[in-house]
Amino acid sequence: MQTFSCVALGLCLAATMSFQSPDSAPEQIESAAHQAGLELGNFSVSLSVEDLKASIAFYEKLGFSQVGGVLKQNWIIMQNGTTTVGLFHGMFEGNIMTFNPGWDSDKNTLKDFQDVRVLQSELKERGIEFVSEADPASTGPASLILMDPDGNTIFIDQHVNAPGEDDV
Repeated sequence: MQTFSCVALGLCLAATMSFQSPDSAPEQIESAAHQAGLELGNFSVSLSVEDLKASIAFYEKLGFSQVGGVLKQNWIIMQNGTTTVGLFHGMFEGNIMTFNPGWDSDKNTLKDFQDVRVLQSELKERGIEFVSEADPASTGPASLILMDPDGNTIFIDQHVNAPGEDDV
């Protein structure tokens, strides 16, 4: 099993390296994403876990610390640097990629960002289908859910008002 993992990892690394141009720089990649017109916000992965306390202990051994959540409500948010992992017991099936428009990795509200309804409109223009949508006539926090071609759930969850909206 370890040999297969090492071989698979080696193939993945080789494939990744073969697609990177020596001229590629993070600035070029960031610029390409910006030119695509989508800024999805802070990224985290939301994991559906069987034993919340065991998962917390495991991620703490990896250097993560608790930064949010409520154990009695069966969810904890853990962070290691700018990497965020949400641990959820009994709330959903499978794992979810989560994007938070309007937040940086420390959950600070950004002054300028694309509102979830703007993102939704752009994604619709690109032919993306949704599992659930934000009400386009609404204001304030909102969310949408979509699936990638392999059935992975993507949750775009905005917790703050859009730029220019009152904080009421």
